[in-house]
Amino acid sequence: MAGSQHISRGNAVRATILVAAGSIAVQFSAVLAYGLFDTVGPAATGTLRLLVAAVVLLAVVRPGLRGRTRQEWTAILSYGFSMAAIIICLYLAIARIPLGIAMTINFLGACAVALIGARRVRDALLAVVALLGVALIAGLGGPLDPIGMLFAACSAAGVAAYTLFAARVGQAGGGLSGVTIAITVAAILTLPISLPGIPLIQPHQWLPLVLSGLCTPALSFIADTIAGRLTSARVIGVLFAFDPVMGAIFGALFLGQTLAAPSIVGITLIVAAGTCIIWFAGKPQGFEIPPLPEG
Repeated sequence: MAGSQHISRGNAVRATILVAAGSIAVQFSAVLAYGLFDTVGPAATGTLRLLVAAVVLLAVVRPGLRGRTRQEWTAILSYGFSMAAIIICLYLAIARIPLGIAMTINFLGACAVALIGARRVRDALLAVVALLGVALIAGLGGPLDPIGMLFAACSAAGVAAYTLFAARVGQAGGGLSGVTIAITVAAILTLPISLPGIPLIQPHQWLPLVLSGLCTPALSFIADTIAGRLTSARVIGVLFAFDPVMGAIFGALFLGQTLAAPSIVGITLIVAAGTCIIWFAGKPQGFEIPPLPEG
């Protein structure tokens, strides 16, 4: 896709609802998955969810493989690679650091996309405000496990790629079939991690695992891809501010991870910046999603 992209305010609002729904699904899925960490380990827990989502979506969607351009395949495969990286690194991170902190560091990848894509001083300032909110949440929470922070940073790099490819796959017209193939690619890539965990799962753990897999990656990745069809990678990047917000809330409600005053201030800044980005999305934007190389 080349050329500037005009984003209507209506599409921006729809994208906001989709990304928010996806974010809630991510946090709910993470809470469900916590109970599996001791049985199969965090990495296997995350990748088994990918496998569950791929099996269900392949059975329901039955995506066609023919008739896709080389550009579409490049975007879909790259999307799948970024999904696999996010899932593995994020689950290794939340096994060591609080959910809200992990999701906050994760959001730095999307913030980077928003900053790189900004073409106006106002847009850059709003992205910086969101980043300041992230810093308040993450920087004043006490000592944190450095390995957990490293895994969260690696997940953030995956999120940066994911943010761009969500827009590319969504705007390529692949829709649900495209994201189904991408999730399947991610599941295949992570089979060496997920398969050894299957015999370890207890009968009563299958239901939370399946529900977790349907929430994320199935529901959340589909929501993000549709949002990418409605808006730009820059706007999606700022909308991913919902993740640290929801992570902090779900961590407090379900995992006993209380919110400090700086975290509340940070959440407020992130929500305010995201709201402003949506409002200003009704005006023409100069952000382009770079086309993938034909060769």
